Amino acid sequence: MYAYDPAVPADQDTTSRQRLLAAGRTLFAQHGYEQSSTAAIAREAGTSESQLVRYFKTKAGLLEAVFNDCWLPLNREIQNRVVQATNVREALTSTLECVIEEFSKDHDAAYILLFEGRRIRGSSSEIALSSGFREFDKLLHVLIGRGKRDGTFGQEFNDQALAAALLGLAESMIRERIIAERTGEPNPFTDSEIRTVFEALMNGVAAAQGN
Repeated sequence: MYAYDPAVPADQDTTSRQRLLAAGRTLFAQHGYEQSSTAAIAREAGTSESQLVRYFKTKAGLLEAVFNDCWLPLNREIQNRVVQATNVREALTSTLECVIEEFSKDHDAAYILLFEGRRIRGSSSEIALSSGFREFDKLLHVLIGRGKRDGTFGQEFNDQALAAALLGLAESMIRERIIAERTGEPNPFTDSEIRTVFEALMNGVAAAQGN
């Protein structure tokens, strides 16, 4: 978070930060993180690079803020649907539905989260995970734990492996759709076909009947 500066009116302060967030979101989605300079982001936001540094420290700090800005409404809606679900299988299917719906409406968020998230950047070997992704990942692991108790998943499966399989499958199918859209190719599969494959995976890792 940026430090509050009493010399700057609150409304102006907030608006400048929001413009930088919006500009970063747009340029990262259009050109990618590496190809979007801080100078270009500042120009798009109608402000200066010094303001970007003030609020976000670095371009990486801005990217993290954009990640969390994308995750906030998505996590909120996912949590609402999970609460309404009657079992873990329904909760996970509803989560997939939510991701498909939100990404279909917000193509910029879809590109940023699926193509710019969880990547090694620069010379560092570390992958900085946004707090929004960590919140989603924590919920996914909670659901997997519950699923092992209610028979959605077999006890023989590793929790981390299940999380990686479910998340990886959903991400890869949606990512292929984004690639097709950006290259002018036909949509490779429908929402229904994504659900069918996702449900087939859950069927394959379900606890055997009678166990």
